[in-house]
This record gives sequence, structure tokens and C-alpha cells, in this order.
Amino acid sequence: MEIREYIRLCCVKRGNMTEAELARRTGQTPQNLNNKYKRNTFKISELEKVADALDANLVVTFVDKETGEPII
Repeated sequence: MEIREYIRLCCVKRGNMTEAELARRTGQTPQNLNNKYKRNTFKISELEKVADALDANLVVTFVDKETGEPII
């Protein structure tokens, strides 16, 4: 699943928040957010802002490609 799809799913689960509203809540323009989706150029700090806007925590995990298990 691509990041845009995942963020859209989270927005729907959080009351159908639009991408424009998410952009405003993260301090950027809708155009800038859309460009980040297209280029897939999110920084961790930007994803943390998205998480905050969605009233959520960001969790980043490395997963072993062979086993599919998280690397702890």
C-alpha cells in the first residue's frame, strides 16, 4: 500500500477528513501535500505532523524482507 492510500484510509477513519483539511492541519498547502504524495518525499517529521493531525502516533518499524517479521 502506498503512503497516499494509507493516509487516505486514516483520514476516512478519522471522520472523512479531506486532503485539503489535512494539508491545512499540517501547515502546508494542498498543492504541496499533493506533490509529496506524487514524489513520495515525506520526511519523518512531516509524517509526525500528519499523525498529530489525525490524533495518532507514528510508529516506524523495519521488517525483514524474508520472514516478514519486525527487526527488533
